[in-house]
Formats: sequence, structure tokens, C-alpha cells
Amino acid sequence: MLRNMRFLLILLSFFLVLSCDKDSKLNSDAEALDIDLEVVRFDLQFAEASPEELPALKSKYRELFPDQVPDSLWIAKMQSDLQQEINTEVQKKFTDFDEETKKIERFFKYVTHYFPNYEIPRVYTLAEEVNYRQKLVLTEDALLISLDNYLGNQHKFYQGLSEYIAFQQDVKFLISDIASVFAKQKISPERSRTFLSDMIYYGKILYLKDFLMPFESNAAKIYYSEDQLKWAKANETQIWSFFVENELIYSTDIRLEDRFINLSPYSKFYLELDNESSPRIGQYIGWQIVRAYMDKYPNTSIKELLELESDVIFKKSKYKP
Repeated sequence: MLRNMRFLLILLSFFLVLSCDKDSKLNSDAEALDIDLEVVRFDLQFAEASPEELPALKSKYRELFPDQVPDSLWIAKMQSDLQQEINTEVQKKFTDFDEETKKIERFFKYVTHYFPNYEIPRVYTLAEEVNYRQKLVLTEDALLISLDNYLGNQHKFYQGLSEYIAFQQDVKFLISDIASVFAKQKISPERSRTFLSDMIYYGKILYLKDFLMPFESNAAKIYYSEDQLKWAKANETQIWSFFVENELIYSTDIRLEDRFINLSPYSKFYLELDNESSPRIGQYIGWQIVRAYMDKYPNTSIKELLELESDVIFKKSKYKP
């Protein structure tokens, strides 16, 4: 009996490994790359600086101090009780940044592999004022990460936010946030006014995440809980039938963005099940359409995929869940 149980456990582990490997698409060449990543804990340096040390700090990090902001505002920020509380909470959560640095470095290894001409930016950590709409900024030279947006969804700073927004204020979504901003720089925002075009646009972003962050879960890529991801998978056929039967695919009704694309607590089918549905389900469907296309045309390069029109991807994918 014990021998049989042990065999079953080994067999189960084997299938789990196969499943993870198939889903993760880890790239050994990308993993083996050596890259030069510099991470600056500017949040700590600013928190520890006195007003008298501000000129030296500005001289050292000119890129972080816009000319139009007078010193008086920086000094007021240094002395602000709220800023000091934010500094304390950020330092409490991120006593070090080692684990996050390893993940960011791993992400940029994949970026370097698939986009060999890309210049890796210097990374700065900040402690700002909890602006969930701008958790990070990526420029040609710098990646600015506001750590105050990654303290965990139950943190007191997020008590005034809706639950579905606070859910994303977690460090488990940090790499997904970086990948989202990077992807949007690589994919043209110009698209037709159809619902299909919106779905494919976000589908491309999510598919690019499949390549650039295969070491993270699918749930993290799309900002779902595991239960939300399971719901989307289990109901994919019914969702697609709903879109088709209600002639939504080529619809130009702008309300569809709020119903199925934009940040929200759930998708809006206008049915009794709405409260149980996963949010942004249009993004999920777009992801599956792009995956279906790439399954049929695996030799398509990432650059080619990102430039393809949504209608071409949809028709050639022959998507049918």
C-alpha cells in the first residue's frame, strides 16, 4: 500500500512538472545571459537625507529632480509627517530589495534575449504618495518604481481604495507591471474602434509577457487571483459564444471597454453571474486568440506578431475554444 502511494505521488509530481514546463516556456539561452543591472535604493537615501544634504543629493541624481520643482517643496516633503510615515512603511516592507532585484534582473535577461538592441535602464526605487495609476515609470534611461504601491493589498495605505484596485497593490505584481509598461512601448496604441481590436491589443501585451516573464504565473500576468484564472478558463467557451451571439466581436460600442477591458471588479455581461465573473475578460480572450495564432504559426517572430493587424491574427488563428 505504501509503495503504491509513493508511486502515485511520484507520478503526480512528474505530471505537475510537465505541466509547469509546458506553461512556463523558460528559455535556457535567456536564463544564461549576463547583464549589467544597477538598482539604486533612492527611497532610502532620500529618507535619510537632511535638508542641508539636499544639494548633494540633487547633484548626484539630477535626473530625479525636475528643474521646475523648487527646493522648498523637496524640503517640505522631507519634513512632512506623511512622507516620514511612508518612508517607515516602505522600509518595513522592503528591508532589502534582493529578491525583487533578482526578478527584475531575470526579466531584463529575457528582454535582452528577445530585444538584443535594448539598453537596460538604471532602476530607482522611490517612496512616493501611493498613486496606483502610476506605480512605475520606464524611460530610455531609467525605471522608477514607487515601492509605496507594493505593500500588500491589506496595507492601511490602501484602505480607501476599492478592493479590486487594492488587490493589485502587491509586490507579486511588480514584474507584471514592468512588463506591461515595456510591452506598451513596443506595441502601437493605434487600433481600430472594434472590440476585437481592443481584445487583440491586450492579447499581444499578455502574450509578450509569456515570453518576458515565463517564471511568473499566468495569474500574475493578467492580475488575476488563481480562482479568477480558473473561472476564465472554465467559462471560455461560454464567454466566446456570448460575444459571438451578441455580435460584439466587430462592434464599435465604446461601452464594451468598461464592460470587458478596463480595470473593474468583474466583467459586465448584464447577467446574474456578473458578480462571480473574472474582470477584464476581454483581455483574457484576446490573449487566447493570440496564443491560438502563434500555435498555428510558431515561426512568427515577436516583432512580426506585434505589427500584425488584429483582424489578420483573429482570422488566421481560427480561434474556437
